[in-house]
Amino acid sequence: MTQNNNETGFDPRAFRRALGNFATGVTVMTAASADGQRAGVTANSFNSVSLDPPLVLWSIDKRSSSYEVFERASHFAVNILAADQIDLSNQFARPSADKFAGVACETGMGGAPLFADCAARFQCEKHQQVDGGDHWILIGRVLAFDDLGRAPLLYHQGVYSTVLPHPRLRKVEAGMPRTAFQGRLNHNLYYLMTQAVRSYQSDYQPRQMASGLRTSEARMLMVLEKDASLDMLALQQLVAMPQREIEEALENLKRKGLLQGSEPGYGLTPAGIDQAETLWTIAEEQQAKIFSRFSEQQIETFKDVLRAIAQPA
Repeated sequence: MTQNNNETGFDPRAFRRALGNFATGVTVMTAASADGQRAGVTANSFNSVSLDPPLVLWSIDKRSSSYEVFERASHFAVNILAADQIDLSNQFARPSADKFAGVACETGMGGAPLFADCAARFQCEKHQQVDGGDHWILIGRVLAFDDLGRAPLLYHQGVYSTVLPHPRLRKVEAGMPRTAFQGRLNHNLYYLMTQAVRSYQSDYQPRQMASGLRTSEARMLMVLEKDASLDMLALQQLVAMPQREIEEALENLKRKGLLQGSEPGYGLTPAGIDQAETLWTIAEEQQAKIFSRFSEQQIETFKDVLRAIAQPA
């Protein structure tokens, strides 16, 4: 039903619901004044304006207690949140005497705080301020940015969401002509195994990455499980990653509060256990989907073959 802006005006709640159909990313905008006072607000009004010069914008409620800092600041930062940073979004969306309590951050240009593990970050010089009704529209000139390549957190109809490839795109990809297994390829087990893994991952990996974790971090959480306490040697054997990648994943997971302990034993925190359960649910759903067409006997035989290959005598 069309809502018209007549002399009585819009129903604010209906207008907000209609606007909520436009899915957006989630950002935390930060700034610092010359005297060191910091401000941060969760916002989904972020958007690009221009590539040349590089300009972006966002809007802040004129009634916001944080506006004074943004008004006085010479710069602001755009922290585009990753899918696993819901708690950070909530922390900066609520009024608080110190929103930065317990939050590790770097100091960017003009003193604007920068958060780790975001999807992307933009450091901006304040370029222009425009009156936008009950909001101020702040336009910034981008001076530096970080593309961290992490799955972003989304917001749609008042709830958080994540990015997944559109089902229609997967159908198009599935319908693309492929080279049929011919001649020797039809009997080459290594080739068949790699093709099978590629097909399995094309649907599974995007769902896993939508959690906001890097592949190495997700693998580490799933290996550690609920009550495991493993040393570096055991981790290397189970996750099949170079030690440098393992060490980096361990550091990231500890910083996020998902991992505890140190050499000789690493284990999961309660938050880590919860995240691991989510990852295992995704894995089990994918396995059930792919192998539903096979009998239990076929699946058990397949497992036996894979175990024998993975652990040759």
